[in-house]
Amino acid sequence: MKKGQCIGLFGFGASAHIVIQVSKFWGCDVFVFTRGDEHRTLAKKLGATWVGGPEEKPPRKLHCAIDFTPVGETVPLALGVLEKGGRLIVAVIRKRNLIPPMDYAELLWDEKEIKSVANVTRTDIQEFLILAAQIPIIPEIQEFDLREANRALMMLKEGKVQGAGVLRIPE
Repeated sequence: MKKGQCIGLFGFGASAHIVIQVSKFWGCDVFVFTRGDEHRTLAKKLGATWVGGPEEKPPRKLHCAIDFTPVGETVPLALGVLEKGGRLIVAVIRKRNLIPPMDYAELLWDEKEIKSVANVTRTDIQEFLILAAQIPIIPEIQEFDLREANRALMMLKEGKVQGAGVLRIPE
């Protein structure tokens, strides 16, 4: 991602609500693709240029996209809205299902690229913390008491956690 580009975020959970803040700081237009009304509201609050569902077409093509979702169906959807030479980052460790068959000429022609990211390094974190302080990043958190851990996990699974879920451990 480069300053001033147009980026798409597929899924809008804990990581994406931080990425939008970095993207806006860099002067990027951010298009958010998400199903949840709560997530759409948060994306708008954090400055998304456009918000829609994963199947919707944004007002213009994207330079890059990051897929935070746990499902394979979003990969061809994201590739379909990238401009020539665009890059899709798959930023989850596992997809719940395989990526459906894709039309190579339609989705990967034009020098599009898919890259996966599963790990971050100590250097990545150090560089990010400097940037986060400069912006400054303000995380949205939803706190739960430790005894509510199962409820928190269910809400996370259902896409009902705003920003990042945090468990509070009693003193």
